Order: sequence, then C-alpha cells, then structure tokens
Amino acid sequence: MQQVLWVGIGCKRGTSWQLIDRAIEEIFRENQLFPSAIAGIATIDTKASEVGLVELCRLRNLPLKTFSAQILRSVCVPNPATITDRKVGTPSVAEAAAMLAASQLTSLTVFPFTSIEELRVRFLVPKQIFQLQGQPGAVTLAVAQASNISITIY
Repeated sequence: MQQVLWVGIGCKRGTSWQLIDRAIEEIFRENQLFPSAIAGIATIDTKASEVGLVELCRLRNLPLKTFSAQILRSVCVPNPATITDRKVGTPSVAEAAAMLAASQLTSLTVFPFTSIEELRVRFLVPKQIFQLQGQPGAVTLAVAQASNISITIY
C-alpha cells in the first residue's frame, strides 16, 4: 500500500506512545483509513523530543516531521483554537502539521499559505481530541493525504 497519509499530532507533555497509538487506531477505524498508508507523523518543533511521539515513531518505523509555530500559524486551518495559540504560539498544531507534511514542499519560500487548495493536499480528518479515562495525557490528531500533483520549485 502506498504511504500517503500524514498524521498531525498535538499532545500534552508526558502522553504515552500507547495512548497516541490507540488514538490513531480508533480514528483510522472510524474513518475507514488504513494505518499501513501512514507516511509519517507531524507536529510542532517543541514536541520533537516528546517521549511518546518519539517512541511511537521508532516502534512504527515512521519519520517525525516538525514545524515551527511561525510556519504552522501561516496555514489556514478549518478548526483554529485560541487556547492553542496562547499556549504554543499557533492556532493549530495537528491540522496545520498534517497539511504541511502532506504537501511535501521542500522550500519555505512559498509561505504564507492561505488555503488547503494552495497546499495541494486532501484533508481527510479534521482535528479530534482523544483521551482515555484513567490515563494521563491527551492527543489531538488530524489526517491529510499527499496529493498526486507534483510540485517543482525552481
């Protein structure tokens, strides 16, 4: 199966890889997506060493792409959150990171973006917050699909 799906993730500090994995499994099942189609995980750069994310990527053999708050905030997302903006400096982590990773752009000279269409991705799952009673942590997850349009940047 072609790996074309990018999972954008925001999570509370200390969230376990098991909780993140469970969130992915449940949301993929609910949306009839195949976990084998996951190309990688994307998040904000301040989560680059978050133990749960790093461990999940290691166990699933997936790349972890990270983006700065400045770049994430340049993406117009369907569900921005004021609280996220106050906490991390961007109104979106999961949705914006999924869309940017799926766009597979190699140059940042094309920023800022104004719409999903400009990123040339298919937005499949808007952000969903996942928690389990009795388990610490929370995961916000969104899924975007890389388009078949090839982008050449000169």
